[in-house]
Amino acid sequence: MDLEEFNKRIVVLRPTLMEAAKHMNGNDASAEDLVQEVMLKLWSMRQQLDRHPNPKALALNMLRHKTIDEQRHKQLEYGRPTAEPSSEETTRHVERQDELRLIGEIINRLPALQAQVLRLKDIEGYETEEIASITGASPENIRQCLSRARKTIRQEFIKMTIR
Repeated sequence: MDLEEFNKRIVVLRPTLMEAAKHMNGNDASAEDLVQEVMLKLWSMRQQLDRHPNPKALALNMLRHKTIDEQRHKQLEYGRPTAEPSSEETTRHVERQDELRLIGEIINRLPALQAQVLRLKDIEGYETEEIASITGASPENIRQCLSRARKTIRQEFIKMTIR
C-alpha cells in the first residue's frame, strides 16, 4: 500500500478513531496520543493492510488494546487500580440484562407474524414496505401487527415486573 492508498483507506479513519479514543479514555490529549500510536502502527504494517478484509475493525481493535495497555501502565505506575464500575452501575447493568431477557421471552411467545414483523422493524431496521414484501402482508397489516406486538410486550412486561 502506497502513501496515496494509505491516505484514502486509513487516514480517513482518524476522526472515527478519535471519537472512540475519547469515549474509551475521556482525555482528549491522551486520546490524540493513542490515535497517533495506532496510525503509526498501521503505517508500519501497510503492506499487510492490502490483504486485510476490514481495516476499520483492525484499527478500532488496535486502539482498544492500546487503551487497555495505557490503563494498565497507569495502574502499575501509580500503584492503584484503574476505575471499576460502581456497585450502582453493576446493579443497573444486571437489571438491564434481566429486562432484555424478559422482553426476549415475551417476543418468543408472540404470534409468528407479530414476532417477525417486530424483529424486522425494531431490531433490523427494515421499512414497513420492505417488511410487507418479505412477509407478503399488506403495509396496513404490518403496522397493525407491529402495534399489537408492542402493546402485548408492554402489557406482559409490566405484569412480569410488578410481581
